[in-house]
Amino acid sequence: MNKRTSRRSTMDKKEIGYRLFAMVYGVCRIFPRKKNRVFLVMTHDAGPEGNVGVIRNYLNASETDWEFCPLRRKDTNFSGHDKVTQLVRFFIRKPYELATSSYVFQDNVFLPMAFMKFPKSVKVVQLWHGTGTIKKFGQDANEGRLKELEKMANSTITHLIVNGEKWKSVYSHIFSIKEEKTFVTGMPRTDILFQEEEQEKKVERFYEKYPELIGKKLVLYAPTFRDNELGEQKLHLELEQMLKRLPKEVVIGLRLHPFVADQFQYGGEGGDRVKDFSHYDQLNTLLFASKALITDYSSIIFEYVALGKPMYFYAYDLEKFSDEGRGFYEDYISYVPGQVSKTTDELIAQMIEEQTCEEVKEQWEEKRRKFQEENYAFEDGNSTWRLMKLLKME
Repeated sequence: MNKRTSRRSTMDKKEIGYRLFAMVYGVCRIFPRKKNRVFLVMTHDAGPEGNVGVIRNYLNASETDWEFCPLRRKDTNFSGHDKVTQLVRFFIRKPYELATSSYVFQDNVFLPMAFMKFPKSVKVVQLWHGTGTIKKFGQDANEGRLKELEKMANSTITHLIVNGEKWKSVYSHIFSIKEEKTFVTGMPRTDILFQEEEQEKKVERFYEKYPELIGKKLVLYAPTFRDNELGEQKLHLELEQMLKRLPKEVVIGLRLHPFVADQFQYGGEGGDRVKDFSHYDQLNTLLFASKALITDYSSIIFEYVALGKPMYFYAYDLEKFSDEGRGFYEDYISYVPGQVSKTTDELIAQMIEEQTCEEVKEQWEEKRRKFQEENYAFEDGNSTWRLMKLLKME
């Protein structure tokens, strides 16, 4: 069986599950909807700092008594010791909760929705999990049956939320919906990027949990997930080399994709200077605590840029990713707000140069400022409030 046939077979099996979920949802529509019940699709980020998590916290603090029904990645995993309970919860309880909800917030595409119809009064809000994107995704990247199902699921969206005007047409195309359903309110998760006191509180709690990092310089390495990486445990950044050449107070923090992190364990030299934060559920807090970011094609840069800190782009497979992967919306090297390297040696040299040469430092600070202006319609920390006002949930 070739890879394409294998993927098709896997998709066929998954589609049976999608249809079953949707069928139970259809039956459960006979039950009355609850006006204050909110269904939360949190399959990308179930933490409190993701877009959906911020919405939940905001509504929790309001005077209205909201009821939340979260759907997390772990709810779609049936490999535990009590599979019967897991299956009942996913295929009966969750469809019932969704059918009786008046609001749906998503940080990902939930494919069972491809076979659902929502009442006109139900608001289905797609927040996604990134503030912007470098690489193509969704309808611009997927193929075959997955692309068809995704388009069908996206047809249920009533509100697609974006961070700036430039993203309105891009995201409308990515999700294959009309621009009139796309709204520029700013992303909820970006609010705290403009609230310094809240950032300081989170950093204080971070150091309470990791006191060994007090006085250290945390450099966060957050590479994007590559579609061909499933089952691969290799880390392409040469950590030992970095630790030898960078100052002793530098600690490398790893933020790997869950599929990679579940199989990766660092066992090299200088282990006390390498911390794995892949499963740490407060990404924004990591950004606040770090002194610099190393990434490649991840959308994390759209949040990090608002903090005014150095960013470095370790794109060791740039040509391959561009030609064989999803591709980019812009010319990568000229677009990203930081120096691009293809080897660890080059990356280290760039980091040292920016820290020691004032002219280079100012050059990249200016590039980051312009990048932020291009991608943020609002910098006031009130994006969640604007979204709630739009949905009339205030």
